[in-house]
Amino acid sequence: MRQKNDMPETKAFVRVVSRALRRAFKMARKAAQAHHTPIYLWRNGKVVAEKP
Repeated sequence: MRQKNDMPETKAFVRVVSRALRRAFKMARKAAQAHHTPIYLWRNGKVVAEKP
């Protein structure tokens, strides 16, 4: 059964994961810039290569 106090933990988890994903993206973008390679993103249902 679901408890009512699950929401604060879920919101905190989402906040932490979102922050970690943004940090990982910044690191990936820096690595792509350093090596002159494209970075691959998911845009409009397709995988797209973009210059960082």
